[in-house]
Amino acid sequence: MNTLPSANDFIDPLLSDRFKGYPRTQPPRRRSEVGAAGWNVLAGDLPLPLAVLKREALEHNLAWMQSRVREWGIDLAPHGKTTMSPQLFQRQLDAGAWGLTFATVTQLAVGVAAGARRTLIANQVVSDEDLTGIQMLLADHADLRIVFLVDSTAQLALIEDWAKRHPASVPFEVMLEIGIDGGRTGCRTHAEAVAVARAVRASGVAKLVGIESYEGLNATGSTEQDTAFAKALMDRIEAVARHCDAHGLFEADEVLVSAGGSAIFDLVAGRLKPALGSPVRGLLRSGCYVTHDHGFYKRMVNVVDERMGCECGEGLTPAMEVWANVQSRPEPGLAILSVGKRDISFDMSMPIPVAHAARGALQSHAVPASWKVTALNDQHAYLRWDESDEAQAPVVGDRVGLGISHPCTTFDKWHWMPVVENDYRVSDAVVIHF
Repeated sequence: MNTLPSANDFIDPLLSDRFKGYPRTQPPRRRSEVGAAGWNVLAGDLPLPLAVLKREALEHNLAWMQSRVREWGIDLAPHGKTTMSPQLFQRQLDAGAWGLTFATVTQLAVGVAAGARRTLIANQVVSDEDLTGIQMLLADHADLRIVFLVDSTAQLALIEDWAKRHPASVPFEVMLEIGIDGGRTGCRTHAEAVAVARAVRASGVAKLVGIESYEGLNATGSTEQDTAFAKALMDRIEAVARHCDAHGLFEADEVLVSAGGSAIFDLVAGRLKPALGSPVRGLLRSGCYVTHDHGFYKRMVNVVDERMGCECGEGLTPAMEVWANVQSRPEPGLAILSVGKRDISFDMSMPIPVAHAARGALQSHAVPASWKVTALNDQHAYLRWDESDEAQAPVVGDRVGLGISHPCTTFDKWHWMPVVENDYRVSDAVVIHF
């Protein structure tokens, strides 16, 4: 049974003041009609706080990353969990992405409804519900491909047990995950990886179609350390891939080799097509590139830009901001903003003030370097500044635009976001399905 709404309500739902950030003074509109409403964030047409996406930066980032993978001779299967937005999925696919990656079967179903037909689950699938869900999706879409990860014979045993109870099922396509000591999932040793691969080959319930790993959690921002780490990991992946290839453990016309978060993707991209006896498709899974950020990923990708040099042109550009009102000036050097943990990411760092607009002003300007958000409550942010910048301090009623660090955990706080031009005119909107 399809539990998703109709295609029109899914891709183009009716937005109303039930959605945070939608103006209560306006009638409900379809998502596709928002751009024609004539709204401007700085004109006060929408309530704050409000997360927005900047159209030109989005388009730049989509084109930039697609250009990079094309130059590297690999493909892009961006991680959809970053945004969980059908409209952004469609933009990524239209820009040339090979497919989309997800963390769960529930997320994958949203991607399939948005049009994805080549999909990865960069995670182990172990429950009966999820295994059945994959088979249902495959049965509903003859052109759909779903590949998920295995890293143990214990997981394989659960799949085999499920298959015994579902004899009409088709074999699952799986990739062998190579893990890192102290990290998350994945085989820790070469011997363990080979043993799992042999068990999959001997099983009739799954087919080994590739090798996978994730390097992002160990990224430091130091080129020397990150280069050594990425080389060691990719050497391990290549060794396992060569063994599986030499011993006939792959059951695919084309072997998938995949890695790539959004922090040191350049250091793994060149190793995703090892020379095997079968054709190889390298798949980079970076997801946060689509919006980038003003914090962690900005710092990490600045180092990527240095390694790649000027031939890659202008690098990724932050495309997401969250705007809030100055609602109180209770003490010298302190402003309380109408935004908090319910509205903006804080898991990797505090929000970063990037823009300021006086009440009634239709233009924004950059903020002094001393402006810092020092704390968040559920619905409030604490903005402070140096005494030397008091003359430029915000007053009650002003608006402050905040950059973010780690876009994933801002997306999951909103059901929709307006897409804006650089002058904050609303030209489109996306919906989000967390």
